[in-house]
Amino acid sequence: MKLVISQIKIAVIGLGYVGLPLACEFGKKFDVVGFDVDKNRVEELKLYNDVTDEVTERELKEASRLECTDKIENIANANVYIVTVPTPVDVNNKPDLSPLIKASEMLGHVIKKGDVIIYESTVYPGATEEDCIPVVERVSGLKFNEDFYAGYSPERINPGDKTRRVKDILKITSGSNPIIAGFVDDLYRSVIVAGTHKAPTIKVAEAAKVIENVQRDVNIALVNEFYQIFTKLGINTLDVIEAAATKWNFMKLKPGLVGGHCIGVDPYYLLDKAERSGYIPDLIRTAREINNGMVSTLVNDFIRYCLLNKVNISNSRVVILGYTFKADCPDIRNTKVEDIYQELRSVGLDVAIYDPFVCKDLSGKFISKSDLVEFDLAFLAVEHTDIIESLDKIKSQLSKSLIYNFQNNSSL
Repeated sequence: MKLVISQIKIAVIGLGYVGLPLACEFGKKFDVVGFDVDKNRVEELKLYNDVTDEVTERELKEASRLECTDKIENIANANVYIVTVPTPVDVNNKPDLSPLIKASEMLGHVIKKGDVIIYESTVYPGATEEDCIPVVERVSGLKFNEDFYAGYSPERINPGDKTRRVKDILKITSGSNPIIAGFVDDLYRSVIVAGTHKAPTIKVAEAAKVIENVQRDVNIALVNEFYQIFTKLGINTLDVIEAAATKWNFMKLKPGLVGGHCIGVDPYYLLDKAERSGYIPDLIRTAREINNGMVSTLVNDFIRYCLLNKVNISNSRVVILGYTFKADCPDIRNTKVEDIYQELRSVGLDVAIYDPFVCKDLSGKFISKSDLVEFDLAFLAVEHTDIIESLDKIKSQLSKSLIYNFQNNSSL
């Protein structure tokens, strides 16, 4: 291993919610090439425009040593490759490693002796060394840990968070041998102000990342189960949580939809690996079922609420308020509001969506703020600040003056 921090040239593979902020941070100190297969994405970034709203125009300009490209040949001069591609699941909720495999194949064509590949994508323990590295070896003809090396430093980006930026979140690092582990840790510590934690192995780092999201999924599932119990008992769940939270060690969470990539997808990776190893993780599986089941629960509660308030929904136009997977964020990946929309339509309702963060028309189902006057009642799905601050006005525009808010049993 001959690389030293002052001599490295970095290529970041994938310029999405994870890759772009990281590329910008490194681009302030190192020569960085950001690669993405989406040519339009690259062209927008060259104009200092990030449609994900994770990086500002100013931050893109401050990353003066960052160059963005969609051409593979432009990353051939790098000696450190950081892979930040998505890790989705298929229609059966099984891990889909195809983006990682394709990235590894591509790197196999450009990697040279002495180079280091660092994976950041969330995976199950063993994916880096058992699934990705063999692909690089096969394509490149180089031998792992002799000709080239690997590290794993799981992403910890929180989409939409304008306070805790990538440099402000402590980073887990690891490497394929002790020397590489030290190199990877030094590299990230050079830009991560919050510091780093060097895990003893790549598998430990992979496992640590995935259980972060599994733990949140399980805890939210518990609160969603509380919601279903207390709704049947006629008790306001938020009031219960506020009271319980007066104890110092109570974890204060709210019931709701669990979408996005981290919590809504990553647990399936550990589920799959556990099952293939011969262990059935009942708690993790049940948490997924509870959280995915919240769509039907909330649709049924909405219909029941309307009936209790003597609102005839069969001839009503319903607008869903909010579409993205979390508040004040434009990220629509794996949003469960889409499932709410489809389920309401499946029972014959006339439904549309209003979301100030969704700028494009997806199949004609989105409306503008001025169109709200054409609707009878609303289903509050995502608490964007803009929507919450306008609730009274929105209510006055609806012909039946009713907004269903599942987190507030009394509604609005």
